[in-house]
Amino acid sequence: MKKKLDVRKMVVTAMLAAVSTVLMFFSFNVPLMPSFIKLDFSELPALLAAFALGPVSGVAVCLIKNLVNVMFSTTGGVGELSNFILGTLFVLPAGLLYRYRKTAGGALMGSLLGALIMAGVSVVTNYFVVYPIYTAFMPMEAILGMYQAINHNVSSLWDALLWFNMPFTFIKGLCSVAMCFAIYKPLSPILKGASRKTGKEKAAQA
Repeated sequence: MKKKLDVRKMVVTAMLAAVSTVLMFFSFNVPLMPSFIKLDFSELPALLAAFALGPVSGVAVCLIKNLVNVMFSTTGGVGELSNFILGTLFVLPAGLLYRYRKTAGGALMGSLLGALIMAGVSVVTNYFVVYPIYTAFMPMEAILGMYQAINHNVSSLWDALLWFNMPFTFIKGLCSVAMCFAIYKPLSPILKGASRKTGKEKAAQA
């Protein structure tokens, strides 16, 4: 029985990873951000997996989507590595907290904590890893110039990351949280495989 449940868990995790991979391809520009920064909702399936199947499944979704997308990388895989790290820091606290406090409040606390951690760590990974790689394709002066075109007070990469990237990453996390809370309840029985069991229970009660 346990083996059957594990196989189903792996299958559902793989399906959510496939959805996450597709969502990562459908990124788009947002107002008040440089054109090379794009928004996508690929963390949403990972958050669903973390709540429904456990934190390990959430991390697995983050890993799989980036392993697929690294084949199309323009940063030599560094951007995907950063995305995996940040995605993991987002869904892991959410899944862990929900595991030990299976309430809406526990899920909310965990996902908000994950969004905060993801936003904070994004400054470090962008400054020391991602943007140094980007300078091989675009000079730092040009990168800063795109930020300065929006806010002329930006004078360094630290300014750009703290004023633009960190809030953007946090808001991106909040969007995933909001969508997850909107669709998790109806999807939960399907993800957990409880719909058939619930139907039998209802029939027995009738």
